[in-house]
Amino acid sequence: MPFGPAAMRPLFKTAVGVLLFGGIWAAGWYFLAYRTLHPGPRTFHLPTGTTMRAFAEALKHRHVIDSTDSFVALAELEGDGQALKTGVYRFPDPATPLTILRMVVTGQVVEYPVTLVPGWTFHQVRQALAQAPHLKDDVKGLSHAAVRRALGMHASLEGAFFPDTYYYTYDASATSVLARAHRRLRALVRADWRKRAPRLPLATPEQALVLASLIEKETAKSGERRKISGVFVNRLRLGMKLETDPTVIYSLGKRYHGVLTSADLRFPSPYNTYLHYGLPPTPIGLCSARALYAALHPDKTRALYFVATGRGGHVFSETLQEQDQEIRKYEIDNTRQASVPEPRGSRRIGQDHPDRPHRRLLPTP
Repeated sequence: MPFGPAAMRPLFKTAVGVLLFGGIWAAGWYFLAYRTLHPGPRTFHLPTGTTMRAFAEALKHRHVIDSTDSFVALAELEGDGQALKTGVYRFPDPATPLTILRMVVTGQVVEYPVTLVPGWTFHQVRQALAQAPHLKDDVKGLSHAAVRRALGMHASLEGAFFPDTYYYTYDASATSVLARAHRRLRALVRADWRKRAPRLPLATPEQALVLASLIEKETAKSGERRKISGVFVNRLRLGMKLETDPTVIYSLGKRYHGVLTSADLRFPSPYNTYLHYGLPPTPIGLCSARALYAALHPDKTRALYFVATGRGGHVFSETLQEQDQEIRKYEIDNTRQASVPEPRGSRRIGQDHPDRPHRRLLPTP
């Protein structure tokens, strides 16, 4: 059968019609999915139960889109008409309708950071969680026992969380952050305890945490942690008191105002290592992974004493005579504020963190 011009016309019209329809469809799809939008820096809160149409109306109300129906149509065409995830969103600017749709369908919500700092007490941890934006403070007003029950813990809350920055979504709970931090610490302790140095004077992983918290509070210098650990381990082996200032500061609590006196060293507390032998009952703050490693891998040293130089480091001594000389050099000569000598045994002066001022020699009130 011959194909003349007359016979080709219907085919040509059909082809043109298909191309025209395809072009119109492509233009329409581009308008629905890829036109440029400017949502700005604001966040969008989608509560539980928000429908796709309600979300589209919110976008239109904020002048992000012009048509509610077109956005809902895009969602239907994508098969996501009812798949919206609740939460708080911040969209890129510029964005496209398809970008925004895919974000709310896949739940790419805003995450907020909260940081737990090495050396912090549990009181400071609670304060940080209470001040974190959009975090539900479900531990507010609870006793330590109640918080432990909520977390399924039996040990002390002090030093029981790994210091790091944790990210959470809108209306997450403080206990969820604490639970994550506690799990991370327990995993780290289990792993490090299996690899500990031999013949340490530490009976349990919990004692390792206590020692690590003392190291954390004594120095912020990475090169000193294992040295300080070596001194503490030596004193524990010899049955000497640890006599470390951070335990006195922890014992004093709100009574501490930046300096320690001779009377403070006699403050009655089970945490005061100037009065009691061995380790304190619990950690005195959060410990970093490096402090825990130092506690379980102390330097092999004969040093039994150390004193802060006042310049961010410490000097280590093997004998009491050497230590007395260093104390005179770095405390009396540098501070020029000594009124009376401190009692023998006041040997560890190492507040290197910004929130722990250098201890000065003050007379007993």
